[in-house]
Amino acid sequence: MDPIHRGPDEFGHDSNGFADEAGRRRPSRDPLTPDFGQQTPQQVRVVTLVAGDLLLTVNPVDGSEVELCPPGEQPAPPVRRTPAERADRARAAAPPVPPGPPLPQLPLLRREEERERLGRLLVRGRSVRLTGPAGSGRTVLLDAVAADCAELAPDGVVRLSGHRRTVTDLLHALFDTVHDAPLHRPDRPLLLEKLRSTGAVVVLDDLEFGGAALDELLDATPECAYLLAATPDVPAPDADSHLEEVFLTGLDRATSVDLLQRVVERPLTEEEANWAGDLWFESEGLPLRFVQAGALLRQRDQLRTDPTAYDEYGYLENRPAEAPPAPEDGAEDTGTPLPSLGEGAAPAALLASRLSAAARDTLRFAVALGGEVPHQAHLPALVGDTHADAALGELAGCGLLSPAGSRYRLAAGVLAQLVAAGYGDDAADRARSAAQHYAWWTGHPSVTPVRAAAEADAIIAALTQLVPGEEAGQTSAAVLLARSAAPAFAAGLHWGAWERVLRIGQEAGRIAGEVAEEAYFHHELGVLALCTGNPDRARAELETSVSMRGALADKSGAVAGRRALALVEDRSGGTAVSGLPSGDETPAGPFEVSPPLGVPAVIPVSMQRAFDDTAVVPRQEAPPAGRSAGRSGPAAFLGGARRNLVAAGAGVLLAGVLGTVVTLGLTSSSDPQGDPGASTEQQVPDDDGDTTVGEPADDTPPTRKATASGSASSSTTPGPSDSGSAPAGAGETSASSSAGAEETGASSGAPSSPSVPSSTGPTGSTRPTPTKSATAPSSPAPSETEPESPGPTEPDPEESTPPGSSDSASGPSGEVSESPSVL
Repeated sequence: MDPIHRGPDEFGHDSNGFADEAGRRRPSRDPLTPDFGQQTPQQVRVVTLVAGDLLLTVNPVDGSEVELCPPGEQPAPPVRRTPAERADRARAAAPPVPPGPPLPQLPLLRREEERERLGRLLVRGRSVRLTGPAGSGRTVLLDAVAADCAELAPDGVVRLSGHRRTVTDLLHALFDTVHDAPLHRPDRPLLLEKLRSTGAVVVLDDLEFGGAALDELLDATPECAYLLAATPDVPAPDADSHLEEVFLTGLDRATSVDLLQRVVERPLTEEEANWAGDLWFESEGLPLRFVQAGALLRQRDQLRTDPTAYDEYGYLENRPAEAPPAPEDGAEDTGTPLPSLGEGAAPAALLASRLSAAARDTLRFAVALGGEVPHQAHLPALVGDTHADAALGELAGCGLLSPAGSRYRLAAGVLAQLVAAGYGDDAADRARSAAQHYAWWTGHPSVTPVRAAAEADAIIAALTQLVPGEEAGQTSAAVLLARSAAPAFAAGLHWGAWERVLRIGQEAGRIAGEVAEEAYFHHELGVLALCTGNPDRARAELETSVSMRGALADKSGAVAGRRALALVEDRSGGTAVSGLPSGDETPAGPFEVSPPLGVPAVIPVSMQRAFDDTAVVPRQEAPPAGRSAGRSGPAAFLGGARRNLVAAGAGVLLAGVLGTVVTLGLTSSSDPQGDPGASTEQQVPDDDGDTTVGEPADDTPPTRKATASGSASSSTTPGPSDSGSAPAGAGETSASSSAGAEETGASSGAPSSPSVPSSTGPTGSTRPTPTKSATAPSSPAPSETEPESPGPTEPDPEESTPPGSSDSASGPSGEVSESPSVL
């Protein structure tokens, strides 16, 4: 490796440029003055992952593609993570440490009884639901209990956040925490199989559901013990869920004053102690209120300090200009009184007014995002200050933030207080600015899908604020953000956020009139439904997408949609849709259902008669009623897809083979001894003693009864036989056989095969040709004097056929027609 230019030095070049013949490095193009004729195309992040038995390729351009996973692409079975790997993931999932001075570590005061009770229940394998109001210290208590149970279960302690998470989201998050399965989202059976053997203490904060959904979560993980934390407004669990309930109340007065002193880090004056007592009565002893009250007292102490005392170090450069001047040495402080009781109970506005400008702008963005605080890495770009990331430390030190999973949110009650103070007046503009920033960031190739999925809550909050938008440009900004974030969430396996972004983006595209983007969101929703086992929803979404893209002449997008739709039909056992990707055709009309495989999709036309005594022009018969309704002309018409050409060719070949077989059977009707009335068919007795016609040597398709019954209604005319008319039913049976011949072979539109002489054996005898159907189509004999041989019929119990009788000839179309007169 080159120590100066990092990159591969073999072949005389490195990563930034190429070397000439003398070894001198040639610099690459200046990125500020690019060559417009040779611009590098923008990179597209395409990720392939496995969902169940499907291979999903996340394509941000035309839409995701899904197919059955080939045998070589199947992932390895999930394996359990080691304790060290679980510890690394737990540290990565924790909220980031805010920059700036370290925050004071507050102890857990007067919660020993609840802590011991929760630990005893978890040791016994019982699941517990901890219920307490917002700001009662549930998260701090969960942290302490989780530390006590670190070595209790074989799979350790798993910390999850239930904020805006469904049961499915939590089950997959638990699976991903315990098992290592990169780029693999297991299907429901495999997921439940792995979770049944998972033994862990699951600490779930901010639970938002109860009832049947909670029962589903508990039943899916029978070997796990849950410690659930929820507010009183969350639905209660079912009575038979066997969950222990622990209620968390506020602190007593003495403990609240003690907590306030620890936050201020000094003893309280008598005036401050009395003020703290009034605050305890107003706030019902919630610890969060005393943390915020301690921040108010610290700010008051800073305002009472000489602002020029530390100018050399810049400690007080963010002191608000409207703050009262500091008192002189030895003078009594009369300019910074204690906050009022109302300000102490709702301190967010007063606390924010004494923070830096970057911190106040961060609060405005948090209000615009519905309480979601952007990650500290995004604050410099959003606020426009290179040191804006330090604002997160200011807000956390004032008690205005609370952890939520791997991020921060506004603490309980802070959002409403800031909105009342006017921090939400420009929420629409700031939400649009955040959406534009996140659209650029999530679409950048350097941002990993996992990192983008970590910001899902803030991105979804920005989309929610923009849709439906009343101002111009809001819905277009939402479409752009959803278009960039959806592929990242899909590749990051955060499919709950993927679905929410797709639905919001589809609604934004409909409102903005962007049909192409709306079609993309419908396609992605169909792929998501297919991967999650919902074929009905997948079919509806994909059909909508294909029709919209067909109207827009988006060929590549329509092909991707039809491929996914074909897989839906294949997995649901339905009929495939015509117009599947066969080249460059894009059907503009509605979908047509293709015929089953092997049946030609052409208009059935009649076959010419196998023999015609006149030998002049073959006469075509009209097709049976109902077989070609609404179609005109004898020409065959191919029905849409190219694969029907193959079926049509198979029909032509089948017609030729059938014509040859029928001709051989008809021309071999004379008896070896010269008896013209002898039948050439073999009578095979069945198990009941009745005689039936033997099976054919070739697999001739059976006669369809519907066609035969339709032909039997025609009148029969006796042929020119010397033995008289044929018995009743002979013409009907012959017509049935002729209709079957037409239905099998004549639908290809090809004329009948020419006459083939009868095949004779060495002694001149005619070989008998058995047929599968009850009769075979009869034709006039080649000779004028030889009477027609009767078509074989099933034996009639009341009337028998004389040896010399014959029936009327029937056309190949299934209708009974007159025999030609003898010239």
